[in-house]
Amino acid sequence: MNDATSRQATRLEAISGRYDGWLLGAAVALAALGVVMVASSSIAQASSPFYYLVRHLLFLGLGLGLALVAMRTELKTVEKYNQVLLLACIVLLLLVWVPGLGVTVKGARRWINLGISRFQVVEAVKVLYIVWLSSYLVRFRDEVNATWPAMLKPLGVVALLIVLILLQRDFGSSTLLLAITAGMLMLGGVNLPRMSAPILVALPALVALVVFEPYRMRRVTSFLDPWKDQQGDGYQLSNALMAIGRGEWDGIGLGGSVLKLNYLPEVHTDFIFSVIAEELGFVGVCLVVALYMLLVGRAFWIGYRCVEMRRHFAGYIAFGVALWIGMQAFISMGVNLGILPTKGLTLPLISSGGSSVMMTCVAMGLLLRVSYELSRAEKQVALLRGDAPAKGADAEPAPQPAPVRGTSRLNPRVEPTFERIA
Repeated sequence: MNDATSRQATRLEAISGRYDGWLLGAAVALAALGVVMVASSSIAQASSPFYYLVRHLLFLGLGLGLALVAMRTELKTVEKYNQVLLLACIVLLLLVWVPGLGVTVKGARRWINLGISRFQVVEAVKVLYIVWLSSYLVRFRDEVNATWPAMLKPLGVVALLIVLILLQRDFGSSTLLLAITAGMLMLGGVNLPRMSAPILVALPALVALVVFEPYRMRRVTSFLDPWKDQQGDGYQLSNALMAIGRGEWDGIGLGGSVLKLNYLPEVHTDFIFSVIAEELGFVGVCLVVALYMLLVGRAFWIGYRCVEMRRHFAGYIAFGVALWIGMQAFISMGVNLGILPTKGLTLPLISSGGSSVMMTCVAMGLLLRVSYELSRAEKQVALLRGDAPAKGADAEPAPQPAPVRGTSRLNPRVEPTFERIA
């Protein structure tokens, strides 16, 4: 018996993993900054100066509880219920139309009434959809790259979800969901020329949704020149730009914002970035951008390592969450800076909000679970190679390679590998 066959491995479940410290640190830092800035920006937004702070802390606490559940749940357990999660997306988007349950705010019907609070269903849909699409890309990895039906199915699913979201008058979330889908399909190996065709067909429809909807068209025109109608459609953006300009290099000091005193609407949610720029200046803006770059970049790196180790489901979840957080943060900051039209998207982990805070925490919990299982798999590989001793666990014969998953009748795709130099 040679040395390779005589090696023994520890059961994967018996190996303790490690949550990624950089990922956890970036998320905690953003959440802590969010608590401080919600306290500062919302002080004049309600009858009680601490109303939104207490509310934010409550939902952040609930979100942390849900994140802990996600961190302790095996991804293979989550993957088993992929079809149920897709059905849940559709059901949630339909619940807003149930009389007595759905809530309309400023002409938009996006919330359901839970008694103690309202819940924006699209925030949960983002998480559930990313998990479903990750599972789909695992099951049909080869077909997605080679056949039209396998590629069009997720596009058809997202088209259905987008229609339901647009009926709620939420153009921002619909474009974000479409962008996440396109990004995950590209990272999943889809043929780019083939995917570009339906996207190019859909672009005129998206443009028409803006042109023929008066309130969306007003947002675009006010974005192009907010000073033309400063007291009307350009009111939010012009005040946001004035707040950012007042911050200069090092800000006017924490708590010193003037624009938050009932001049800038939605200052603790959609436009909290403007208060950060006003009070903490260019230095504070760079800090926020650096934290998001660390969080998103680390998530992409973890996803890449998972795919390299053939843990595709975990890798695609990491890619999806990274795309979501990265694009939503970019859009939110772009709106505040006047480089994008107003979308009504919050700044992840920083802005005040019930459902958005909770679901972002769940996404962070999933990311940390991915990092934990990656660490555990890397330890198992080290044990198989004899690089580390097995401690505190029963030994058993080395496991056989996992069978190829999915329903592909094509030749399996060759995954890229990088040889280690001794």
